[in-house]
Amino acid sequence: MRLDKFLKVSRLIKRRTVAKDVSEQGRVWINGREAKPSSSVKAGDELRIQYGQKYITVRVERTAETTRKDEAATLYTLLKEEAREREDDGLGF
Repeated sequence: MRLDKFLKVSRLIKRRTVAKDVSEQGRVWINGREAKPSSSVKAGDELRIQYGQKYITVRVERTAETTRKDEAATLYTLLKEEAREREDDGLGF
């Protein structure tokens, strides 16, 4: 299954166009490698996604073409959620 579609179906990202944009910006990794929207996702893959100032890491449990809202969270397991380190701009703020 395509990465952008999985992100939408699993409701990790609400819209497929947003999932595509996030992937194109280099903010999604599959098994440690930067991923494109068309990258293939399968059960067992580990996804790392940057949301603003935090990262989440999930393991894909299964894929599905469609899913109900209450079943979306069964497509993945949350492994880690961490704050993103702020980049020092040299201004001391």
